[in-house]
Amino acid sequence: MPSSGHRLRDVEHHPLLTENDNYDSSSSSSSEADVADRVWFIHDGCGMICAVMTWLLVVYADFVVTFVMLLPSKDFWYSVVNGVIFNCLAVLALSSHLRTMLTDPGAVPKGNATKEYMESLQLKPGEVIYKCPKCCCIKPERAHHCSICKRCIRKMDHHCPWVNNCVGEKNQRFFVLFTMYIALSSVHALILCGLQFISCVRGQWTECSDFSPPITVILLIFLCLEGLLFFTFTAVMFGTQIHSICNDETEIERLKSEKPTWERRLRWEGMKSVFGGPPSLLWMNPFVGFRFRQLQMRPRKGGPEFSV
Repeated sequence: MPSSGHRLRDVEHHPLLTENDNYDSSSSSSSEADVADRVWFIHDGCGMICAVMTWLLVVYADFVVTFVMLLPSKDFWYSVVNGVIFNCLAVLALSSHLRTMLTDPGAVPKGNATKEYMESLQLKPGEVIYKCPKCCCIKPERAHHCSICKRCIRKMDHHCPWVNNCVGEKNQRFFVLFTMYIALSSVHALILCGLQFISCVRGQWTECSDFSPPITVILLIFLCLEGLLFFTFTAVMFGTQIHSICNDETEIERLKSEKPTWERRLRWEGMKSVFGGPPSLLWMNPFVGFRFRQLQMRPRKGGPEFSV
């Protein structure tokens, strides 16, 4: 068994431990089947606060757009069209956020580095595998350990506190959609703010909103600042994610300058592997593959997550 000091490029992974395989032993024979019926959630204080703040900021933006700018407008179709567009973007953004936060990013089963399992692999002489000393699991290629999730994550890109989860093999598409829809809604909110300021300056401040002029100005200024910050952050993240997918290289692999030991899926092949299938409108849908699950509290030992 190699020590924890072995470098990834020095490790020859057993064929049973590729990215698409899971641990299977008598001690947890039903664990993998149960995972498909459970929703992943991380008990991290900072992450939960950031996730709640994200929702509150989106709800605030929706409140200002709807009740401060659109409903008081005298142009009916202007209000309807922009209201539908902005609320659709907000719903898609929050849905993508939920899917990112509540989807298992690709966690490797804990504690599968047992003597019985090692013997079942029937390793050839000189063939080595890599064991994570922190969660005692057999690490597949391109898996990295997250100190917050306390699990090894397949194709881990990074841990994002704003979604209270790692971005990995199974939820990267939802994170990309989240950043895209937040960026689009931020741009839309900024445009509406600009039009609202022009309308109020040309007319009467008391007539362009149901709120008093000072309150209206404060709400609009705060929304502009929020829109600028959200757009800058999410646009950059969206660009880096698309770049990583097209180059089949995670952020961790890029920062560590790890030499690829896998066959890269470049450009469209990488996009297809993340979003699934050929290019279509389904790529933009965060509800693909969603199914309702029954709420079941299940205690788990040695980890911060619970399942529903």
